[in-house]
Amino acid sequence: MSWVSLIFHQHYQFDMAFNKREKIKDLLSGDFLDTQVSIMGWVRTKRSNKNVSFIAMNDGSTIKNFQVVADPNQIDDDVLKKCTTGACLKITGKVVASQGAGQQAELLAASIEILGEADPEKYPLQPKKHSLEFLREIAHLRVRTNTFGAVFRVRHALAYAVHKYFNDKGFFYIHTPIITASDAEGAGETFKVTTLDLKNPPLDEAGKIDYKQDFFERETNLTVSGQLEGELAAMGLADIYTFGPTFRAENSNTTRHLAEFWMIEPEMAFYDAEDNQDLAEDFLKYVISYALENCMDDLEFLDKRAEEEESTKKADQRSEMGLIERLKFVVENKFERLTYTEAIDILRNSNPNKKKKFQYLIEGWGADLQSEHERFLVEKHFKKPVILTDYPKDIKAFYMRQNEDGKTVAAMDILFPGIGEIVGGSQREERLDKLTKRMEEMDIPAEEMWWYLDTRRFGSTPHAGFGLGFERMVLFVTGMGNIRDVIAFPRTPGHAEF
Repeated sequence: MSWVSLIFHQHYQFDMAFNKREKIKDLLSGDFLDTQVSIMGWVRTKRSNKNVSFIAMNDGSTIKNFQVVADPNQIDDDVLKKCTTGACLKITGKVVASQGAGQQAELLAASIEILGEADPEKYPLQPKKHSLEFLREIAHLRVRTNTFGAVFRVRHALAYAVHKYFNDKGFFYIHTPIITASDAEGAGETFKVTTLDLKNPPLDEAGKIDYKQDFFERETNLTVSGQLEGELAAMGLADIYTFGPTFRAENSNTTRHLAEFWMIEPEMAFYDAEDNQDLAEDFLKYVISYALENCMDDLEFLDKRAEEEESTKKADQRSEMGLIERLKFVVENKFERLTYTEAIDILRNSNPNKKKKFQYLIEGWGADLQSEHERFLVEKHFKKPVILTDYPKDIKAFYMRQNEDGKTVAAMDILFPGIGEIVGGSQREERLDKLTKRMEEMDIPAEEMWWYLDTRRFGSTPHAGFGLGFERMVLFVTGMGNIRDVIAFPRTPGHAEF
């Protein structure tokens, strides 16, 4: 037997043995009546009377459970006693028409195998409502709940939609480095990477840490963005995108910040600022539409969850739209486009600003907009998503293309209801003289960025790009209120569990 035949034979044998199972999602959507099947999953609930036990099973493939009917005369009593909430079971039986309301079919158990027990006295996820704070403490188990099962299925669908969108448009996926010597944003909030002995680091003649003796022979950190390397790739491949982990050592405990998160960053040669805006709007609408078309069961559940959460807030703090309504609102409306200067005029003359209801009052041009200002523009003034352009250069990064007025740059931020900024981008500064002068003004050493400047020395061209924090997108689409609840294992100040 050839090695190819052997591998095929082994795979076939394995498939026919333990893993011959039907997913609950398929059972609910297909025609399996009067068919003998095996399912595997976890017990959500069990209720019993003298004649029969009803076991609600879930295998993660869908938010919906599948009811199993177990006859005590058919299934050993010791086995049924172990079918407690959280236990993992393999159940084989016949699919029949359901006798009760709620689902069309159910499974008559012929045999039940306990794959993993769950002591009901110790298992923390009992059939009751648990707070999100409590579930964060047991993040290794929370994916078994309806809420987090829904969130992570939606997250998967969104990630797939991102790759599909760019692939279908002819973009190339570039893996940019996680370890880097640059700080793309220039904020200095980076995690250091070193193999030096922290208790006794080597020192140079000036008494400073001698990074020449470190692994990379220079100071390095975890990346805050793949943008700069993405620009290098775009200068040969034209249309590229990155989708990878990024890290910010910002000591923030807000509901919108993580220390480790994922960024989507397309970079396009031969794009100007308007092209960039067009692509970003089309991309956001596509990804959200994909979720609406493929995740409706989960979104309907999350919509109801969000509605219950909204009902606990004060009337003036409640969202005017439900979750699904909000998603359709973004997809169906053309984004409003205006300059930063126009936005400042609107905000300065707004009632919240005049009545001093904004926490950060807008007094004049040059102010860095806060979430409350962004949400006012989207939710109250325009009542649609907003693209703000042409920000003051002093509040934006060095690589953004300078406008002819000498005061602003060709930047853009896209603002969404309920969340504020979701995308930030710009046309990049392709003119070597302008870029080097701006780097001097911001104390960014040109000698350390020689490779970046080379793209302006050799065959430079107008180009643009943007960044989307993936967790912010998942936050928006799922309607969750805390960004820690849309990533499986959140990394925040003081928390690196699991």
